[in-house]
Amino acid sequence: MSTEQTPKQFLDFLGTGESLIQQTYKRVRRIFDAEHIMVVTHENYATLTREHLPELPENNIVLEPLRRNTAPCIAYATLKIKKRDPLANMFITPADHLITDDEAFEKVVRKGLKRTETSQCFVTIGIKPHKPETGYGYIQYDENSSDEEGVYMVKAFTEKPDIDHAKLFLESGDFLWN
Repeated sequence: MSTEQTPKQFLDFLGTGESLIQQTYKRVRRIFDAEHIMVVTHENYATLTREHLPELPENNIVLEPLRRNTAPCIAYATLKIKKRDPLANMFITPADHLITDDEAFEKVVRKGLKRTETSQCFVTIGIKPHKPETGYGYIQYDENSSDEEGVYMVKAFTEKPDIDHAKLFLESGDFLWN
């Protein structure tokens, strides 16, 4: 299925006629105008990105010359966005996640955006784990810090724990998958 030439974000896993990147774009368009959506991808995928997202403005496709994983990609996008609008709020989402409840996603994102409009902060979205998983990062949240919107402060991040720690995180009840 997923190959170096056609990574998973360009595949239609559910047989819906839409690739994961198309589903992501459609979901994000519920919240943002097209001119405020930027896609960062490796230069090898420029053509595929344009084919899958023909309505995305050409200058909103940012091409990375080198693949350096998530953090450098986000830093690169941040620099590009800051040049366009120094006061912009950023929302970052992977293009290869499967999200089946677009309305719930939109609600959570809007809640997070509301928080960033009223305070200088980062907002991250986590998923309640249902099993110990070593392939995901974990977010520990402060159960006593919830605001009226149900947004919590983060206590700690743990990147891809071993199985024993993943079991402890699941049992504690105050960890989410990142």
